[in-house]
Amino acid sequence: MWGPMASLDLNLQYLQVELTRIELLVRRETLRWQLAGQDPDDEFRGLHLSDAHVNALLDRPPATSWGQLINLAPAEAQVFADTLAQVNGYAAELRQRAEAENILLRLEHLRRAFALNQFEYDAFLVCLAPALDLKYEQVYSYLQDDVTRKRPTVNLTLDLLQDPGPARWLALASFAEDAPLIAYRLLDVTADPGTQLLGQALTPDKTVMAWLLGAYKPGAEAQPYVTLTTPTGDVVDVLPETMRRALDIPAEPPPLLVFHGPDKMLQASAAAFFAARHGHLLLTADLAGLSGALSLPTALRLMLRDARLTGATLYLTEWDAALSDGTLAPPLLDALFTHPGPIIVAGARIWYPQGVERERALRWLDFPLLDYSQRRALWQHYLARYSDSTVDDLTGLAGQFLLTSGQIRDAVATAKDLAAQNVDATSNAPGVQRQHLFTAARLHSNPHLAGLARKIEPRYSWDDIILPADQLALLREIVATVRERATVMEAWGVGRKLAAGSGITTLFAGPPGTGKTMAAEVIANDLSLDLYKIDLSTVVSKYIGETEKNLERIFSEAQSSNAILFFDEADALFGKRSEVKDAHDRYANIEISYLLQRMEAYDGVTILATNLRANLDEAFTRRLQFAVDIPFPEEEYRLRIWTTLFPPDVPRASDLDFALLARRFKLAGGNIRNIIVAAAFLAAAEESAVTMHHLLHATRRELQKMGRLISEVDLST
Repeated sequence: MWGPMASLDLNLQYLQVELTRIELLVRRETLRWQLAGQDPDDEFRGLHLSDAHVNALLDRPPATSWGQLINLAPAEAQVFADTLAQVNGYAAELRQRAEAENILLRLEHLRRAFALNQFEYDAFLVCLAPALDLKYEQVYSYLQDDVTRKRPTVNLTLDLLQDPGPARWLALASFAEDAPLIAYRLLDVTADPGTQLLGQALTPDKTVMAWLLGAYKPGAEAQPYVTLTTPTGDVVDVLPETMRRALDIPAEPPPLLVFHGPDKMLQASAAAFFAARHGHLLLTADLAGLSGALSLPTALRLMLRDARLTGATLYLTEWDAALSDGTLAPPLLDALFTHPGPIIVAGARIWYPQGVERERALRWLDFPLLDYSQRRALWQHYLARYSDSTVDDLTGLAGQFLLTSGQIRDAVATAKDLAAQNVDATSNAPGVQRQHLFTAARLHSNPHLAGLARKIEPRYSWDDIILPADQLALLREIVATVRERATVMEAWGVGRKLAAGSGITTLFAGPPGTGKTMAAEVIANDLSLDLYKIDLSTVVSKYIGETEKNLERIFSEAQSSNAILFFDEADALFGKRSEVKDAHDRYANIEISYLLQRMEAYDGVTILATNLRANLDEAFTRRLQFAVDIPFPEEEYRLRIWTTLFPPDVPRASDLDFALLARRFKLAGGNIRNIIVAAAFLAAAEESAVTMHHLLHATRRELQKMGRLISEVDLST
């Protein structure tokens, strides 16, 4: 860990001392240049080439600078040697002091982390000098005999740090693409196309330079996608104990952990827990964003470099974005496996590296959706953390909404906002209430289903639906099953042996207008779940395989939407398989078989409505948990429908005879609703209350629309 200001002061002192050593080398080279007699009084030096200068260049030995042609006088050479020894001695004292005070010297850490030899280390300092003091730009221009060359070139670093002669060419390997200075982007190489290596200019990377001065600052392209944090207890306190035990592993040898699963926040908590346990910083990088701003190889190598710089555990999120056909290019894999520190890669899918020899071991950790008890504990945790309110019963909330840990956190925060705004005018109770939590949970479920299906706002409650007692009891049993499925399937362990999945599939069968959609709305309203009606026109396709793809998209999005799927006219999708007479029959049967399998694998709530139950495939009906036959209403129920559906605010005549209407006209609830609406419009046009005349006229129109015979006797009062 880096210390506070005292550490920064010592680091600055050490940096100053090391740059002083480089300055001595620059002064020596400058003095030798002046002694070499290169006409320092020439005002146009570096801007033109005279005949004498060209002849002097041809006479100069290879791999030798102007200054290296001159040997300093013994006295001058001794002064430089003594001063250099003094500087080196002071640097050694600072290193000893840093070790005694347990302070990390960043320059020394950089040297060790990237295994720089003395030449590479000094070359980096030569390039760092003009970035910290502009005087070196002019001095370097002087030494390079070109006022336009303000940055040190490879050739100048050789002049300053190497003895003359062809042997110094061996040092060019330190500037190759796979050498530490260049491979880890400690130095950036800038050159015009065609410039030889010796003429290429070198500048220190800005991130590296900022880190040496005490702050980690990613480059401008990477900054939105990279963070360096010190993990604390409040980041990891949501991590289940089982996952903490799985992460209780040593940091040596450095592990490579592979996180996979849908719960990204839990993955982040696990990474923070691991880093905190070993006293590391956590360097988090979003590879999906980085690979859009930079190339993937550049992004990955920069993050590996920065992890070395900071001594942090490297946490690479959105790992799936880095993979091509499930793998990574061998050079990048090699860089990953040879990194000296811990690495965590996190994505939705599990990853098995291939295509490279490695000694480094991998550990995989799955992050599935939290189970019921974990979700309940997390709701309680965030309620206690973000709100002073307490909600006694979290069973329905934790059981009905399969949310990730991040969604639960966000939902509690949103519920607090809703409570503060008093969005629900029906409750005057202070603080977060149950209805706020349910509303927030719906808001933070997957919203993408709205692009594939039509959302229905539930308008009806139990008081609105008129059905025989047995059908009503069945609907309430459906609600109880949804509400308690987490307890039964998870807490009681029924799902481990006795059930294939926790999904609930229900069939509503009955004539048109008898209340199938209303029943779905009542259930959704009671459970506080969103209801989505699947538009068959967007699902069924004449092209082979397209229907399956459309259904897969719907079920995949619905898996995390915590909504009820409502398929109207389900027999169009789940009809009987037929005898195979041609290729069309064969593909149609494959389509139905796929739908049956996909329905069985779905863990959510699905309601299917059909007017003709007999048309459904028998294999599908076996997979139903509930089947509710909604009958055509008899007179008793028709009367209740008339009285229930007629809005209390609509002005009505005193002689409205709903009993007569129920007795004379065998109509379903949907038709009765249409009649009431039409009668209201007729009355409004006449600026009067609704009368029997209006209701009978609207009934005439409804019967005509249905194509039924109309008796004038029936339409008389």
